[in-house]
Amino acid sequence: MRAWEIRGGFGLENLEVVERPKPVPGPGQVLLAMKAMSINYRDLLMVRGHYNPRQPLPLVPLSDGVGVVEELGDGVEHVSVGARVMPIFAQGWLDGEPSKSKITRTLGGPLDGTAAEYMVVDASSVVPAPEHLTDGEAAALVCAGVTAWSALVTQATVKPGDVVLVQGTGGVSIFALQIAVMLGARVIVTSSSDEKLEQARALGATHTINYRAEKSWGKVARKLAGGDGVDHIMEVGGAGTLEQSLKAVRPGGHISMIGVLSGTTEPLNVIPILMQNIRIQGVLVGHKASFEALAKAYAAHQLRPVISDTFGFDELPAALEHMQRARHFGKIAVTL
Repeated sequence: MRAWEIRGGFGLENLEVVERPKPVPGPGQVLLAMKAMSINYRDLLMVRGHYNPRQPLPLVPLSDGVGVVEELGDGVEHVSVGARVMPIFAQGWLDGEPSKSKITRTLGGPLDGTAAEYMVVDASSVVPAPEHLTDGEAAALVCAGVTAWSALVTQATVKPGDVVLVQGTGGVSIFALQIAVMLGARVIVTSSSDEKLEQARALGATHTINYRAEKSWGKVARKLAGGDGVDHIMEVGGAGTLEQSLKAVRPGGHISMIGVLSGTTEPLNVIPILMQNIRIQGVLVGHKASFEALAKAYAAHQLRPVISDTFGFDELPAALEHMQRARHFGKIAVTL
């Protein structure tokens, strides 16, 4: 089979298609014939060597994918040959609180990822793909969709009438917009692109803010939310945007820490967190139970992930370069 590997060193220039033996499922495992993948910012960081510089190489990158079960290992009873399934990001984190053993066995590093024609995973660590979705759409659910669901539903229990602020228009953010609208929340979206903000309004955003035009966008968001502030914030910027998020959130509100697009370190006044009883929650994707709930919700509401661009399997480096330019809206898919 063919697979992409990071070989000999980090960097897009060290991505190479190689021939590997077709894997064989062991007891409790399934063999997947992969149909599509999607790309996360984490994948780009992993290829560059910025996510984990000590990651052993070679490594098959990417954590998101969908495939058809081609072969069952001994003892597999609840998965059928021919089923279209999505492997979960943290292999073995099925439910409950995370533990070191559960959250360190992740696809696309340290475990080999989905950028291959075939892969073997535990049968307990796959989720059926919603039937109405294309392969590229189904692959998009794995990390970005589950992260948004974990933040808004599993951890924050967003309810109708709440105000949710979504930073940017990347994969997690657009999933959060769709899910929040589905839950009956009002959504504020920030972006530096008026064109992308218009697209966000078409998906149901109640208000939009161009953060280049409004440097103090936190105060603007607080006013748009009705004065007290925003109930829940999807913080994908990281250290560089957290100060504005603290200005936007209401007393007792919730900030989900998801990304580091604006950096990892920045001087911060923590007094507002204490004095306003604000909860800041880290989100590392989520467990299988959250993934299953997300998939059922998208099936029940016939929602479709937003796919900005689609590349072929042989175009993986170009797809990662497209992610690097940050011009996409929603997710970037790779199909076989």
